[in-house]
Amino acid sequence: MAPPADVREHSRIGHYLGWLEEHRGLTFASYPDLWEWSVTDLDAFWTTIWEYFAVGPPVVPASAPAPAPALAERAMPGARWFPTARLNYAAHMLREAGGGSPENVAVLARSQTRGPVDLTAGELRRAVARARAGLARLGVGRGDRVVAYMPNIPETLVAFLATASLGAVWASCAPEFGTRSVLDRFSQIDPKVLLTIDGYRYGAKAIDRRAEVAAIRGGLPGLAATVAVPYLDAEGGAAAVPGAMAWAELLSEDGPLDYEAVPFDHPLYVLYSSGTTGLPKPIVHGHGGVLLEHLKQLALSLDLGPGDRFFWFSTTGWMMWNLLISGLAVGSALVLFDGDLASPDLSTLWRLAEETGTTYFGASAPFLMACRRAGLEPAKIFDLSRVRGVGSTGAPLPPEGFRWVYEAVTTDGLLNSVSGGTDVCSAFVGACPLLPVREGRISGRALGAKVEAFDPDGRPVTGEQGELVITEPMPSMPVGFWGDDDGSRYRAAYFDDFPGVWRHGDWIVFDDDGSCVISGRSDSTLNRGGVRLGTAEFYSVVEGFAEVVDSLVVHIEDQTDDGIGMGELLLFVVPAEGAEIDDELKARIAAELRRSLSPRHVPDAIHGVSGIPRTLSGKKLEVPVKRILTGTPTDVAASRGALANPDSLEAFERLAAERAAS
Repeated sequence: MAPPADVREHSRIGHYLGWLEEHRGLTFASYPDLWEWSVTDLDAFWTTIWEYFAVGPPVVPASAPAPAPALAERAMPGARWFPTARLNYAAHMLREAGGGSPENVAVLARSQTRGPVDLTAGELRRAVARARAGLARLGVGRGDRVVAYMPNIPETLVAFLATASLGAVWASCAPEFGTRSVLDRFSQIDPKVLLTIDGYRYGAKAIDRRAEVAAIRGGLPGLAATVAVPYLDAEGGAAAVPGAMAWAELLSEDGPLDYEAVPFDHPLYVLYSSGTTGLPKPIVHGHGGVLLEHLKQLALSLDLGPGDRFFWFSTTGWMMWNLLISGLAVGSALVLFDGDLASPDLSTLWRLAEETGTTYFGASAPFLMACRRAGLEPAKIFDLSRVRGVGSTGAPLPPEGFRWVYEAVTTDGLLNSVSGGTDVCSAFVGACPLLPVREGRISGRALGAKVEAFDPDGRPVTGEQGELVITEPMPSMPVGFWGDDDGSRYRAAYFDDFPGVWRHGDWIVFDDDGSCVISGRSDSTLNRGGVRLGTAEFYSVVEGFAEVVDSLVVHIEDQTDDGIGMGELLLFVVPAEGAEIDDELKARIAAELRRSLSPRHVPDAIHGVSGIPRTLSGKKLEVPVKRILTGTPTDVAASRGALANPDSLEAFERLAAERAAS
């Protein structure tokens, strides 16, 4: 789908281009030209982002120029952005909330645990001021850590903004995380205050979390206080979690809505890697880097602004929650949802979109594909006329997913298949109003992101698979890892393979026009007979069968004398309801893989399983499954508490035992 002819007149990136011409004398004939400038003259580009969005300390007029220089040191790692700046993320969020008007709605929250909760921008500001005063009474100040075992509800947003306003550091886990997973994360940063709930509902099921909360408190000896929101038992008050301060008490006193002016790289929050194969990495993000990156991404790529209602399905344990709540910074209202997206059926989120007047609907690629497999046609059931953007992430969206969105959801909205990561809390590649949407392809590189594909020798390649790398710094690259004082863990995570270049860990293929396809994680590559096979292309074919709802592929190496063995390719499939993974279906799957991909893609064995192990954010566990199958004990290969469905590991444990015995 090509961009509309008047896209520059009716998009935020079009307005930005007009601003560049008026204020900088810069004109760009095409998006690739704009992108090239954005990754070449980094100082100028990020200065314009600062000034276009009127970033600055709360006491400085919006017309103030950006503090120079934007980039004092260009090295990676070690880039120094806006070293003289003082700002506060929360100040910008609350200044722009509701499009700047206190009467406008800023938050629309829906939950399967309680009734709807809507907040105007004025109500949100007052709640943050009270929470800020309450945290200050508990002794929270600049640099202290506040952690939350909370769902995606307004109280979590309020507590986060209050924490940020004080210059304190935030981290959160969703309440479905197990005790071990929470402590693996929170114990690394020694928090002062814990916010929690007593329990929640997931669909029709009530889930009591008081025992887990007690264990978490016991494992965090540095806690000065625990604050509890009575959520499952709304009448429970403080008694909902024994010994905890009630949320109402935290907000019992008014206070000024002040903001601690902090350096650009002052820690804002700690995000964590999935932790499926070891202790999660505590990734520290700074106030300024997150603010600039999210302003650019949400306004110029997603085309969000005042009047929009922004939804992306996420829990508080996934970086998409952090991106979602930054929608306040561009004046959009946030649509929050807490519950089971498949209860009572897959129409739940589409019903939510109609009820809330959602204009931008974001979800995972697996969710969109599940709706397609279920034969759902949301636009025929619900009024989705306000939806003008659909976002997809978490996995590559195959061509049939693109077709389904344009047939069943919106005929003319912008479908944005994006990919990035927790590491930068944003996307490297995705759509933009100025770029065409092509089936099965990501539209292009994000502004300010010098994304390339490298061959094994570190040379850029086009038209062939390579390592996704970033060759110039971005402001939202991590400040560092918590506790990694000498930076060794940080350097090892991203910069060991190509010195001075960020290696992200994905396989990517760029076309000449800048569009791209991500074909899977490079650490789970299937290297068969010397040919690298991406996992995503397998899933696109296999999960296209109506009888299959999920799949996972691993390659067990078999090194020959020349080091290039065919090995053993194993495919695991989850049958759809009423289907059976019998010999006839296996033969059809193998034949289709051979026809659509190549003979090398034909598995040596296909196994039916009841579920594919996934992280709490929905990512498949390819590497841990491979490790289990090659003899690594399950509890070493994968952290059960980091999984959405830990019982799914049992089938792979049994197969590993059978392989060892044979």
